Amino acid sequence: MFFDVAHQSYVPGLVGLDHVVEGNSKLQATQSVAQVAAPAVGGALLRVVSAPGLVAVTVVTYALSALGVGRIAAREDLPPREDRRPLRTEIAEGLRFVLHQPLLRRIVATTSISNFGSAATAAVLAIYALRVLGLDTATFGVVVSASAVGGLAGAFAADRLARLVGGSRVIPLSALLFGVAGLATPLAGVLPRHAAPVLVAGMAIMFVGIVVYNVTQVSFRQRLCPPALLGRMNASVRFLVWGSMPLGSLLGGWLGHTTSVVTTLWVAAGIGLVATLPVVASPLLRSRDLPPAPVHGTPRG
Repeated sequence: MFFDVAHQSYVPGLVGLDHVVEGNSKLQATQSVAQVAAPAVGGALLRVVSAPGLVAVTVVTYALSALGVGRIAAREDLPPREDRRPLRTEIAEGLRFVLHQPLLRRIVATTSISNFGSAATAAVLAIYALRVLGLDTATFGVVVSASAVGGLAGAFAADRLARLVGGSRVIPLSALLFGVAGLATPLAGVLPRHAAPVLVAGMAIMFVGIVVYNVTQVSFRQRLCPPALLGRMNASVRFLVWGSMPLGSLLGGWLGHTTSVVTTLWVAAGIGLVATLPVVASPLLRSRDLPPAPVHGTPRG
């Protein structure tokens, strides 16, 4: 959590506000490559090392990551200690900024509601695939990998799409894409003979939309926010958009237990469609480009 908030706040200072979409796209691309490659590498390593040994390998990769980040040469000037205010005041200022910005408030609403529905889906997805659809574990692995491949495609396409369609307009359009694609998950149960292809295609397309949306809306936030508030803004957004996920998981588990797994997935897909409304019914769809980058100093947030 600390790393995610810090790295989203640090990127504008490293690449400049005019290049944040490209920078965020490249970060998402490396993450998606790792998500595609890691399961295969892990499976191969398990043939030659024990499970505890594989965990040790993972620890080494974290250490290498820390070493790589530590070698960033950019200088960052921290605010003087005497200028720092009580934590409660800092948190309140970050939340006020998020809630008082109309477009940012809509993006947060879409992301939070979407995460709520996605968490409900995740709570029953494995049961749905393995028990209801009757997929074997290898096919389910392909379904999971499809989402990572879709994320990789979205990461490579995000910067180009923002230039082609417009950085502002691509936010609601990508939200619509992942909202509609989410219907493929319960739809696979209606088409049992084609369940696996429908599920794979739906997951891949959905994650194209999710990653394009994430790249563009994070870039929008970074351009909009004053540098000194970046850390508090990103922390506030994380709190609001991830705070809904435990509630979504609880809903998914409860609905799956009291109704059925398929009903749960249709409800979650409906929530995903509703989640698109705040950004679709906003000025983002009617304007092409993100607002111009304000003139700020080096980010400190």
